Amino acid sequence: MVKTIEQINEKIRNGKAVVLTAEEVVQLAKQSSPKEIAQTVDVVTTATFAPMCSSGAFINFGHTTPPMRMEKIDLSGVEVYGGLAAVDGYIGATQESRDDKSFGGAHIIEALINGEDLYLRASGKGTDCYPRKYFEGYINKDMINDFFLFNPRNAYQNYAAATNSSERTIYTYMGKLLPNYGNVTYSTSGELSPLLKDPKMLTIGLGTKIFLCGAEGYVVWTGTQFRNNVKVNENEIPISAARTLAVIGDAKKMNSRYLRAAYFKNYGVTLFVGIGVPIPILNEEIAYHVSRANEEIETEIKDYGKPGKPTIGQVNYAQLRSGWVEINGKRIKTSPISSLSMAREIASVLKNWIDEGKFLLTQPVKLFNENYTVKGLVEKTEGKQFESKKLTCVDCGLCVSLCSFDALALVNNKFTFFAERCVMCGMCSDTCPVGVKLPPDE
Repeated sequence: MVKTIEQINEKIRNGKAVVLTAEEVVQLAKQSSPKEIAQTVDVVTTATFAPMCSSGAFINFGHTTPPMRMEKIDLSGVEVYGGLAAVDGYIGATQESRDDKSFGGAHIIEALINGEDLYLRASGKGTDCYPRKYFEGYINKDMINDFFLFNPRNAYQNYAAATNSSERTIYTYMGKLLPNYGNVTYSTSGELSPLLKDPKMLTIGLGTKIFLCGAEGYVVWTGTQFRNNVKVNENEIPISAARTLAVIGDAKKMNSRYLRAAYFKNYGVTLFVGIGVPIPILNEEIAYHVSRANEEIETEIKDYGKPGKPTIGQVNYAQLRSGWVEINGKRIKTSPISSLSMAREIASVLKNWIDEGKFLLTQPVKLFNENYTVKGLVEKTEGKQFESKKLTCVDCGLCVSLCSFDALALVNNKFTFFAERCVMCGMCSDTCPVGVKLPPDE
């Protein structure tokens, strides 16, 4: 049986769609085959709520009077990247405060979503069109124009569990790892996790509408460090870090219950991000994947106490969720750094949205099924020195109006120089935006 997204959307509109959370469909699979699930279930909701460092937000602050080009921007002590345009900035979740390393971009994003006032300080060199050089004052989300989350890498598919064989406690993005294999931490919601329930990404792609921090969001590209050339287990599920998502959503509409700033001691600031992805059950293969239980989803355990973080074992999520795993014959306590209760809440909220007809599914305009891998950064100390290429005209025409003698013109939208008309007055000499010498030699 094969269904289409439009057929499922029609059932959603009519209140007839059968929607289950990923955990519910795992229970259903104990007495139903994938074929039966494909016939009876229309949508499965998945979710995760975990620290996702690769997150941030674009902000358009609005123009000051007189206008300025904000080049150095600071929000309540946290640097905002200002190399975009006059009053646009990007604040990264992990950017730390100048004064307090436990406070950073994630806290700024959460505070803005909550409608709090934040102190903006911005400076620029001042230009003829942007004469103002300094601005400071309070802003909040109602005052600024645009505030949208853009996260380059979220919802990692099957991140490895972490332990530490060394003689000392180490502090990592996987939390505090005790010496001599004192504990194991891991970070996914297992059988609820979006990319573990659609391991080949047969339904998730560019344009997929998702739950993002309490509002509608979208998948906008592969996340950074996306790779699909990884080892899979007998259930066709990657057993190591693999695919990721880049996502976007209107932060003004988000709910900070589903987005929380965090600080990992001696590592830094990060951001808990809540993501829910609906998976349309279009066929039996997709029904099979969404039905896989924690016992069938495995991941590696990596030793963060050694260089290169070697893999020292493989476990499934039922074992990790039990609170104990065995390493070298010794029982080791485990703990997640993601929240299963919040993931369950998100999957339920998304299910309700669909049941109530508030959330329709989208057909991806592109699936991410090309071959991707991840390269390490090699130390290359020798190479060819960068040299600027010969500058060439882009036919913008900016120089044309400066010439009183019509020596410069756009003819059929192409830059044309009439040397016989040029008097070498020099009016055009400093205007070319790409740096072409004007007037040209010929």
